[in-house]
Amino acid sequence: MTGVAYAAGPAAAGGGAGGLASFVPLILIFGVFYFMLIRPQQKQAKLQQQFLNDLKNGNKVVTKGGIHGTITGLTDTVVTLEIADKVRIKVERSSIGSPLTKDGAAKPVKAIGGS
Repeated sequence: MTGVAYAAGPAAAGGGAGGLASFVPLILIFGVFYFMLIRPQQKQAKLQQQFLNDLKNGNKVVTKGGIHGTITGLTDTVVTLEIADKVRIKVERSSIGSPLTKDGAAKPVKAIGGS
C-alpha cells in the first residue's frame, strides 16, 4: 500500500500550476461558442427587433406561421393584416417573421449593407 501513497504524493504537490492549465481548454471552448453561436444569435435577434419596430402601414409581410398579408393597422403589440379583399386578421407583432419581396417571396431580415 505504501507504493500507491508515494505515487500520488509528488503529483499532488506540483499540481498548482497544472490546475490552471487544465482550465485553458475550457476557456477556449467557451470563446469559440461565444463567437460562433451566441454572438451571431444576439445580432440576429437585434435585427429582428429593429425590423419589428420599423413596421408601418402598407408593408407586405409574412408571419412566422406562413400567412402573407399587408399591414393595415398597428399598435404596440398587435398588427392588423389584410390577407385578402376585406379579410383582416389581428396577430401579435412578435409573430411577424419577415418582409415580402416584390415577387411575394419572404426575405430574411439582414443588416443593411450586408453586415
